Amino acid sequence: MWKKVTVSLILALAIILQINVVPAQAAGLQGYIDTGDGYKFLYPNGWVAVKTTKGADIIFHDLIESSENVSVVISQVDQDKKLSDLGTASDVGYKLGKNAIAPPGSGREAELVSAESKESKGKTYYFLEYEVKSPTGLRHNIASVVVSRGKLFTFNASTTDRRWGRMKQVFSEVVSSFSVA
Repeated sequence: MWKKVTVSLILALAIILQINVVPAQAAGLQGYIDTGDGYKFLYPNGWVAVKTTKGADIIFHDLIESSENVSVVISQVDQDKKLSDLGTASDVGYKLGKNAIAPPGSGREAELVSAESKESKGKTYYFLEYEVKSPTGLRHNIASVVVSRGKLFTFNASTTDRRWGRMKQVFSEVVSSFSVA
């Protein structure tokens, strides 16, 4: 009797684990975990990590479309700050667009297309979408912003206008997968 129950529980657990893993694999995504800084996310299969510059903690990019990338930037904030203390999703999105995505003198202009707030595991995340005009052409960025342990985490996915139609859904899944401890 106990053998049947144990086998049934193991089978049920295996099915549950497979259901939770298959969607990411089916979508062609793999996981990245940074245990030191306490964050994780999914990124497209076949992408590679590149040497970081300009303050990014990690950058992955497509081997073929090398300007298509995801990155994590970590900034310090007061230990007692919450994301809402920095403003609404629109406020933070506007500031991020003006100061990080299209800073003065960069030749880029960022238009905030959408800004929304979601709760997950006791943390508030802002999801932001931008259209970015630059000398090299139009780009699209989706970002997730969260505050945890005195740090502001910004996860950004970016691609060209030409690839946006194919990558929008994938990038939405990738950015939604970003989470912090």
